Amino acid sequence: MGRASEAVARVGEEPDVVTGESAPAARAPAGQASAGWKVLPIVEGLVLLIALVLPWVLQDYLTVFATRVVILALFALSFDLVWGYAGIMSFGQALFFGAAGYGVALMARDLNVTSILLILPAGALIGLTASLLLGGFLLLGRYPSSVIFVSLGTLTGSYAADRLARGWYYLGGQNGIPSIPPLTLGSYEFEEGPVYYYMVLGILVVVYLLCRFLVRSQFGLALAGLRENEQRIAFFGYKAQHLKAIIFAVGGTIAGLAGSLYAFHEGFVWPNMLGVVFSTQVVLYVLFGGSGTLIGAVIGTVIIEGVSFWLSDNYRDIWPIILGVLLLLVIMFRPLGLISFVLGERELEAGEVAVKNLAEHSQESVELSVQAVTQAVTGA
Repeated sequence: MGRASEAVARVGEEPDVVTGESAPAARAPAGQASAGWKVLPIVEGLVLLIALVLPWVLQDYLTVFATRVVILALFALSFDLVWGYAGIMSFGQALFFGAAGYGVALMARDLNVTSILLILPAGALIGLTASLLLGGFLLLGRYPSSVIFVSLGTLTGSYAADRLARGWYYLGGQNGIPSIPPLTLGSYEFEEGPVYYYMVLGILVVVYLLCRFLVRSQFGLALAGLRENEQRIAFFGYKAQHLKAIIFAVGGTIAGLAGSLYAFHEGFVWPNMLGVVFSTQVVLYVLFGGSGTLIGAVIGTVIIEGVSFWLSDNYRDIWPIILGVLLLLVIMFRPLGLISFVLGERELEAGEVAVKNLAEHSQESVELSVQAVTQAVTGA
């Protein structure tokens, strides 16, 4: 009976990340974990180092452009969480980005609120609210939602928001809301330049670290398993739809934060921020850089925006065609994204490793529980 009690205790020693009920632990073996993440920290460190020195070597107008790229990289992180880790193809990610942008622009215009201590939480809250509403409708139905249903649902939401903004006079119609004043902190105004750049970069680094912690947690392992085999995850006691809704809301919150920063950086908001163009743009960032790695989304954003800037300046008539061909070549010959040039196979297949480990530990737990019951019955 003592062994039976110990076995049952081992089965329920870790709680389910969504329901709080007992669920099997999912840990990668130490050898795999240490060998699988050797290159990634180096890549992340190099990207951060380059980002830190940029304002010292760039001209002022290029620092302003770099600030915009960092904000878009934050936006790309939100999509990589949703698609790269949970397998949710959200073609409406710009809905949360643009809704937050419009919301904080209205706060600045109508309420004269420009404090960064109010604007950034408000933008994140708007993104969270919009994603909860849309995610609740698309993901928490009576039956599991198909990939096509969620994709078309998010796309429709983004398109509808775009049309609404264009036709609503209060939101400025086609022209949007111009002349947004700068962000403030007390009496200090965040003017465009190195200070604004480092402020945005600091926010990106903090959000990135939080995302990295999230995807390496028990919740992150469940997400990896969810993308690889949703039925298996459900069989082992995880609420697949709840997992999707949670990560969808987290992605919407980050997109809202990025949208609020973007609105004050650009000085105006317009309907395209809500629409399909921005949603498709963030998909390309992640595809180009590599999904499911976080750093791939950042690298993809930087390269696409940098190449676009250079091509538009030197090949004004045909630069969209050149960029389109480059993107097509990368997707055809490096389907895992540019990050696959530097990351090893184990990093890129982290989701597959996680789901296998999750399945193995879950199977062991089931076997232990069966063994415990058998011993209890025979012992009695």
